[in-house]
Amino acid sequence: MLVTMADMTPQNHPAPSEWWRGATLYHVYVRSFQDSNGDGHGDLQGIINRLDYLHWLGVDALWLSPTMPSPNRDWGYDVSDYLSVQDDLGGLDTLDRLIAQAAERGIKVMLDLVANHTSSAHPWFLEARTSRDSEHRSYYVWADPKPDGSLPNNWVDDTGEVAWTLDKTTGQYYFHNFLAAQPDLNWWDPRVHEEFRRIMAFWYDRGVAGFRIDVANGLYKDRLLRDNPANPKAVIYNTEVQGRYGIEHKYNFNQPETHGVYRNWRAEAQKYDPPRLLLGETWVSRVDELAPYYGNGDELQLGFNFPLIFAPFEPRAIADIVRESLASFPQGSATVWAGSNHDLPRMGTRWAHGDEALLRIAHMILATLPGTYALYYGDELGMVDSDIPHELQQDPLTAGELNGQWPRDNARAPIRWDDSANGGFTDAHPWLPVHPGEAATVQQQQADPYSVLILVRELIKLHADHLGGSAEYAELSVDDDCWIYRSGPLVVTANFSDHTVALPENLRDPLLVSRNIAVAHELPPRTAAVYGPTK
Repeated sequence: MLVTMADMTPQNHPAPSEWWRGATLYHVYVRSFQDSNGDGHGDLQGIINRLDYLHWLGVDALWLSPTMPSPNRDWGYDVSDYLSVQDDLGGLDTLDRLIAQAAERGIKVMLDLVANHTSSAHPWFLEARTSRDSEHRSYYVWADPKPDGSLPNNWVDDTGEVAWTLDKTTGQYYFHNFLAAQPDLNWWDPRVHEEFRRIMAFWYDRGVAGFRIDVANGLYKDRLLRDNPANPKAVIYNTEVQGRYGIEHKYNFNQPETHGVYRNWRAEAQKYDPPRLLLGETWVSRVDELAPYYGNGDELQLGFNFPLIFAPFEPRAIADIVRESLASFPQGSATVWAGSNHDLPRMGTRWAHGDEALLRIAHMILATLPGTYALYYGDELGMVDSDIPHELQQDPLTAGELNGQWPRDNARAPIRWDDSANGGFTDAHPWLPVHPGEAATVQQQQADPYSVLILVRELIKLHADHLGGSAEYAELSVDDDCWIYRSGPLVVTANFSDHTVALPENLRDPLLVSRNIAVAHELPPRTAAVYGPTK
C-alpha cells in the first residue's frame, strides 16, 4: 500500500519555517539529566553543560519537562506561575542562556505547557476558592452536590479515586482529572483563553521554539457534566477505548470545543518567524481519535501517536498503526514517532523486554519512518526501566504503585554519564537512584563503535540526510516475522523473529544494520537493515 505525504519543496527537504519536519526531538527530563549545583537534582545549567553532547548526537530540538514554578506535587505539572522558572532549576536568566547557547549549536528549545489544570497553589485558584462570587471562580470547574447530597457525577481521576473534591468554604466541588492539588481549568470561560494567549506570547518572545502541550485532548469538559459510561475495556494502554478503571472518558476528554483552541493557537504561532511548534500530548487510544487534532492542517502541527506506543511490538501491529496514521492525517501534515516518555515504561522494557537486539530494531523503525524522530533521554543508550524501591520513589501520583499503577519514577532515573560516583550525574545524593549499570555509560558507548549510542547517532544523521521533509511511505510486505517498507528513498527491512528470513533480490549492501552482523541475501534474526535507493 502506498501512502503519500505531500512534498514541501522539490528537493523533499522541509521549508525553513517548518523545521520540525524530519527533525530529531530530544525529551530532557530536567531533574534527571545533569546536576550543576550539587543539590542532587538536574537543572538548566546542567543541560547547558551537556549541550556539546546533544550537538554531537545530532538532535535538532529539546523538549524540557516542566520548568515553571510549582509546589512539585506532580514535579512541575502543577504550575503555580506560568511566567517564570522554578528557582531550583536555575531561574529565568538560566533558561534564557540555555536558549541562546543551544541556538549557537543549531538546537531549538521547547517548553512543556500545562493548560489543562493549574496547581491548587496558583493565585487564580487561591482567589477562586474564597467565594462563589470571586473574580477567578469561573476559571475552574465547579459543581454543586446533587439534590441528594451525592457527587456531581461518576468521573474518576487518574489515580482511580473520585475526581471531585469538596471545597468546604464555598460548599461546591471542584474537578481534577489528576491529583486534588491539580484543579482543572474551565475553558468555557473566554478569560482563560486570553490568559494563555498572553502566556504563550511571553515565552515565544523569549525565543522558545514551541510547546509540548500537556493533556492536549483534555481542555474542555462536557458542559452538562454527564456521567461517563461504564466500560470494562476502559483500562490504561487499551487500543480500543480511552479510559481507566472501567470508566470510559467520554465527557471529560476529547470534547469538540477543544479544536477551536488549537485553531486559535496555530494562528498565533504562525505569526512568528519561524512559526512556533504546537506538539500535543494527544493521549488517545485509536488513530481515528488522533487525526482530528491536526484539523485541516490548521491545528497542532504534531501529535504524539499513543496508539503506536500502546501497540505490541510486532510487525503486523506496528505496520497497521503506521499505515492507518499516514492515511488518516491531513494531506501535507507532519508526523512524530516515539517509543518512550516520562509517563510510561521505557521502550527498552515495554517493547523490547530488555532484549537489546529488539531495542535496536525499534530505533531503526522510529528513525526511518517519514516524520519526526522523538527520543526520551537515555533511549539512545538503551536504558530500560529501573526498579526503584517504594521508599525511594518521589512521584506522588504513582509512588508505591498507587491503585496498581506502574511507578513512573522507574522511567525517570538519572542518566549515567561515566563510571564516577553517581554516574557523573551529581556530586551529591541524587533525588532518585541513578540508573543501574546494565546499560553502558555515555562515555563507554561513545568509545564503542558498535554501541546503541553510536547506532542512534548514525540513525539521526541518516534521518536528516534522507527524510528531511515529507516523504512517501509504501508498505512492501509484512507478516508475523518481518516488515519491509519504503520511506522516501530508503527501504527498511526488520526481522523481529528468531530465525533468518530471505531478502528481496534487489536489496544488497545496506547503508546501516542494527547490529554488528553481516547481511547479504538473508536477514539474520532480530536484525533490521536500511538500504538506499533501489532500481
